[in-house]
Amino acid sequence: MTKTVERQTALVTGASGGIGEALAHRFAKADYDLILAARSEDKLQAVAKALRAYGGAATVIVTDLQSTSAGAALEGAVKDLGLTVDVVVNNAGYGTTGGVLDTDLDDLLGMLDLNCRVLTELSWRFGRGIKARGRGGVINVASTAAFQPGPFMAGYYATKAYVLSFTEALNQELRGSGAHATALCPGPVATGFQARAAFDKSMGLTALPMQSAGAVAEAGYRGFIEQKAVVIPGLLNTIMAKSASFAPRPILLSMIEQLQKKRSGTHG
Repeated sequence: MTKTVERQTALVTGASGGIGEALAHRFAKADYDLILAARSEDKLQAVAKALRAYGGAATVIVTDLQSTSAGAALEGAVKDLGLTVDVVVNNAGYGTTGGVLDTDLDDLLGMLDLNCRVLTELSWRFGRGIKARGRGGVINVASTAAFQPGPFMAGYYATKAYVLSFTEALNQELRGSGAHATALCPGPVATGFQARAAFDKSMGLTALPMQSAGAVAEAGYRGFIEQKAVVIPGLLNTIMAKSASFAPRPILLSMIEQLQKKRSGTHG
């Protein structure tokens, strides 16, 4: 008699597009069932329909994760559906551009909340069960921004530094449990992130080569399966991220400022 392999389930936040959608596809391709969480029901339903072509289940949970009750509600919804989360992918997040003191305060605090508090809460809510079952783990989407401060995107860079530090520590705490945590740290990626962050052509950052969301998802999935604590997709991104710790701080800050500061009169 052929033994039936139990399917595992991955929960992906921010799954309606970009890296989140690509990661959902990669897990579906690997025979995972998916739970998709984001605000846009129409987009989530479209993603879910595409994922079912792989032969597994794809469940949509519409939620605004920035609501302080959303984490508990999401956990409750998963339980009510009789589902068990084996992998939680914390991808939901956004960035803001401009000087700290020139940024809309609600937008700035909302970014800190989503990128840090929500990620931490969902890691806790679903991570306890993952650890108890002794398999699976957590993927937290950070960025190469995590490796240095970022003038004119200061809050965003700081949140990703938090994500990297938090995930590495969580992974260490999970050692020996059978579960693990991975920080996925992509460089520039061709997604809707740039539009949400109000990038414009005057920023040197927009001239850097961009990876596809699919390539980042592939690297993230493989790194997670290999139980790597940190995954930096792409050789150039790896070199730049690693070299940040050796560069003199004043020079590094000036370089990042030049990449990210918007030039007046050249917007477009």
